[in-house]
Amino acid sequence: MIEIPSDLHPDLVPLVFLLGNWEGAGVSDFPGAEKCNFGQEATFSHDGRDFIEYVSHTWVLDSEGKKVRPLESETGYWRIDKDRKVEVVMCRDQGIVEVWYGELAEGKPQIDLATDAVARTAAAGPYSGGKRLYGYVNSDLMWVGEKATPEVELRPYMSAHLKKVVDPREWAKDLKDLPDDGIAFFR
Repeated sequence: MIEIPSDLHPDLVPLVFLLGNWEGAGVSDFPGAEKCNFGQEATFSHDGRDFIEYVSHTWVLDSEGKKVRPLESETGYWRIDKDRKVEVVMCRDQGIVEVWYGELAEGKPQIDLATDAVARTAAAGPYSGGKRLYGYVNSDLMWVGEKATPEVELRPYMSAHLKKVVDPREWAKDLKDLPDDGIAFFR
């Protein structure tokens, strides 16, 4: 079930399905880079203003699903207008800053984005643009990213399946008159 926080900026209601802490795993595969399974933690949060703050960390997983090393980190800000047009400004740890534009699908929680502008530092690897598709499916967040470089045409390079992480303290704050010993609650 999706809940709309009372302090959420009204413009962001169509993006409410993104809010929360998400964890999961995916696959990364792009020519010239190591193919790997990865873990991901992503947070979409708000502070009452007209944007959603986004932070994501990924790391390479070994064959047993244990963290090996960091893979990518990114942070950004998401906005949506009255016509369901979505804009995202994102900064990646590889020295890349992107402006993404897209839209929220009609009647379903799915967002298609494409880069409109890309800026790279001297240390950044080759990158000329990308596309992303985010979807809320059966209470999970799924996404696939496509990437292009001057040498490689636009193609899928990462995808992940994320589950919402719920902090038990969030549930407990809504419970009234909890017994002090914790055991009486179960009697």
